[in-house]
Amino acid sequence: LKKNLQIVETIKKFSAEKKCAPSQLALAWCLAQGEDIVPIPGTKKLNYLQENVKAVDVHLTSEDVRKISEAIPAGITAGERYQVTQMGRLGR
Repeated sequence: LKKNLQIVETIKKFSAEKKCAPSQLALAWCLAQGEDIVPIPGTKKLNYLQENVKAVDVHLTSEDVRKISEAIPAGITAGERYQVTQMGRLGR
């Protein structure tokens, strides 16, 4: 948890620089990965959906994308996504 919370703080830092919500930054980063990437955020509340849609207005330069990718590289998170019993149900 401690390690993953450090990642959250890094995301918050970048989103503050861009004056956007952390979720918007994450979605903007996904959108910047290429035309073949389509993020599908899940939400149950209209206000979060509206916030997520505004991610298309967050402009990330190639330098921004590089900095974010270097600060939060793939595989940096700690722990599994699901508990052990749930992982077994996924057919891994």
